[in-house]
Amino acid sequence: MRAWVVRAGANGEREQAALEEGMLLAGWVELGDLTGTATRDDIKAAVAAAYADEGPYTVGNWTGQLYRFVHEIQPGDFVVLPLKSWKVAVGRVAGDYEHRADAPEGLRHVRRVEWLVKDVDRQSIQSDLQNSMGSLLTVFELSRFGAAERIAALAEGKPDPGRPDADEFAAGLTEPTKLYEEVRRRASDEPLTLSIRDFLAVWGVQRRYPAAVEQIRNDLDERGLVTVPPFTEGSIDSKIAVLAGGAEPDEAGTSAVTRLTTSTTAASHLLGDAYDAVKRLVDRDGGEAETQAVAYRVSNLESANRMPESVRVGDSLNTAMTIMVLRGYSQLPVLDADGRLQGVVSWESIGRAHMADPRANLEAATVRGQEADRSDDLLDWIGTVQQSGYVLVRDHDHKVCGLVTASDLTVQFGTRVRPFVLVEEIEQRLRRVVDRCIPLDRIRATVPPRRASQVNSAANLTFGAYKHLFLVPENWAALGWAIDQEHFLAALEECRQFRNGLMHFSPDPVTEDQLLPAQGLLELLRSMDPHN
Repeated sequence: MRAWVVRAGANGEREQAALEEGMLLAGWVELGDLTGTATRDDIKAAVAAAYADEGPYTVGNWTGQLYRFVHEIQPGDFVVLPLKSWKVAVGRVAGDYEHRADAPEGLRHVRRVEWLVKDVDRQSIQSDLQNSMGSLLTVFELSRFGAAERIAALAEGKPDPGRPDADEFAAGLTEPTKLYEEVRRRASDEPLTLSIRDFLAVWGVQRRYPAAVEQIRNDLDERGLVTVPPFTEGSIDSKIAVLAGGAEPDEAGTSAVTRLTTSTTAASHLLGDAYDAVKRLVDRDGGEAETQAVAYRVSNLESANRMPESVRVGDSLNTAMTIMVLRGYSQLPVLDADGRLQGVVSWESIGRAHMADPRANLEAATVRGQEADRSDDLLDWIGTVQQSGYVLVRDHDHKVCGLVTASDLTVQFGTRVRPFVLVEEIEQRLRRVVDRCIPLDRIRATVPPRRASQVNSAANLTFGAYKHLFLVPENWAALGWAIDQEHFLAALEECRQFRNGLMHFSPDPVTEDQLLPAQGLLELLRSMDPHN
């Protein structure tokens, strides 16, 4: 059993038809019937012909999505349709791919589906699964954190049961005091370990905003605790240990942090690929375990933590080529028996090897591969990924543990740009309506007198100034909006707080539920001023 997301257009334009007709509806209006396609190459050729102006990356990306829609999705699989109402519909696929030549544009490529529930509140879906649903792709699989079983529960009207590997104990650490007591209760050789996500939840936060990071650091310092590695490093699902860093040394004269680090078995078991960060913490000059600043590491990308398909030294070149064709890959890592990178085989390297020797084997077609460490700064590798199309990722044992492609970067940064675009449109709409409806002298009255002369339009106002501007009865009346002022101002304040948090760097993604207030405010502003 598998679970998929199939969107109904970038703005949900096919949503009503999908729900009413019991269909999954792919767009790509220029494409004809794909019933006769058997391979990715068949679909790729059709996409390239229909969209001749698109480059190789886009053609490859669309090919992958359409191949899933036509061939990989199977009857009986679960499917999720995100709705404009910020609810989701869940259904079960009921038929194979069909092409309806006589249907309106955008409604021709279809899969029949039985909608089991059409109004699942996103608040009932835990943030890790919401994050997985946040891809900007139209068709993609939900494959992590036991997604299929959790979607099945939603289809039965039950709440999201959460990750099958969720730490039930961590869920009970509902406040810092409980965490402190648990650390103190444990023996030093059995430290408290939990994910950064669960650790942040102890303080009631979901992302590592600067203000939250500072508060947590101060609380830990006050209690003499330290996280290993620092909770500001790695992805939000990375594991950390919480130790009594300020406790006196044991009989051997070593601290809890050093004992954990020097015990290879314990460190590997508890911290895995975070071991390098542990060493940096212990070996840092000055002896004091300072907390690292928040950084955006390669490990923050989901694909950097997912073992890529590969071939081994000694495999045949035919094996590599078969996998590449079946999966639509451009390259494959070649690993030794210990999982370390020996090189990469690609269609280009295969072509070059065959030009030199038609009987070339895998070794002859293997070339040096680009390899990043999980703890590297992601920004340092963007140019390499852009130029080569990929970079492989290794863990602290120098074993391959992930693969980052240009597609991964596009999705990741597209997701991160979305909140900024959302807030920017809200601000633009506020500026336009204020400049159109409220005289300049009343706009200037919102700011301190010493700044009034510097205000030439609403563009010179801070976001927080709009609340004070709209609290003036004649200004609110000038807008002519038939909406509730109290609720609007509350939404405006919530958006202001969201915006302020957004302006501070955090390595953690913004979830759909965190976007809800701003998205709702934007929809309201669009409704009040539909022509702009």
